[in-house]
Amino acid sequence: MPGLIEGKVTLVTGAGGGIGRATALVLAREGAKVLVSDVSTRRGEETVGLVREAGGDAEFFKADVSRGSDVEALIAAAVTKWGRLDGAHNNAGISGQIVGVAEDTEENWDRTLAVDLKGVWLCMKYEILQMLRQGGGSIVNTASTAGLLGAVRMGAYAAAKHGVIGITKTAALEYARLNIRVNAICPGVIGTPPILHWMENPKTRDALLGQEPIGRAGRPEEIGQAVAWLFSEASSFVTGVAIPVDGGLTAQ
Repeated sequence: MPGLIEGKVTLVTGAGGGIGRATALVLAREGAKVLVSDVSTRRGEETVGLVREAGGDAEFFKADVSRGSDVEALIAAAVTKWGRLDGAHNNAGISGQIVGVAEDTEENWDRTLAVDLKGVWLCMKYEILQMLRQGGGSIVNTASTAGLLGAVRMGAYAAAKHGVIGITKTAALEYARLNIRVNAICPGVIGTPPILHWMENPKTRDALLGQEPIGRAGRPEEIGQAVAWLFSEASSFVTGVAIPVDGGLTAQ
C-alpha cells in the first residue's frame, strides 16, 4: 500500500538525532523523499544511512538555521535534487542554559533565540518563497509545551517557543488562500537521548514523568507521526494551530 505522503519531497532540520531523526525515518516510511539537515555532518549522515537501510530515499545537507545564506542554500538543494519542496519540518533547536530570568546572559538569550526563533523564521521565509512558486505546501514548526506555558529557569527557550507559535499563526493566515498550510507541534516530555540521560536520576525522572498524565515519556516517532499527518491530505483543513503532542501535560 502507498504511504501517507507517498512521493512527497520533505525537509527536516535538526535531523541528526532525537525528534528530527525519528521524523525523517517516519516520513521515509510513509513514502516521502527526505532532505536531512543538521549542523553536524556526522550525525546527519548517520540519519541518512538509517533511512536508506530502511529502504527510504534521503540526502544530507549541512546547514546552520540561524544563518540566512545556509537556509537559502538548503531549500535550493531540495529543489535541485527533487524539483520541489512539499513539506518542511522546522525542528532544529537548542534548549539553552537552565537559569533564572535575572541570572540569564545576553549570550545565552541571543543564541537561543537565534536558533529557536530566528532559525524557524528563516526556514519559513525560504520555504514559503519556494512553495509559492510551485503552488503550495505544508510547513510544521517544532514549538514546545514551553510555548504554551511558562518554563521555570528556561526563559529564553520559552520566549522563543512562544514566538514560534506566533509566527506560525501569522504565516498561516497570510498564506491560507495560497495553498500553504503552516502549523506547529508542541512536544511534551519526549524520550530523546538528553531526556533519557536526565531520567537516569530517579528524582529527575519522577519530576519529568510526574508532569505527564499518561504516565510515560513520549516516543520521538510519535512526534514524527504527527508531522507526517500534517504533511498529508488527511489534514488538508488544518492550518494555524499549535498541536500539543504531550500526553495530556497541557490539559492540566
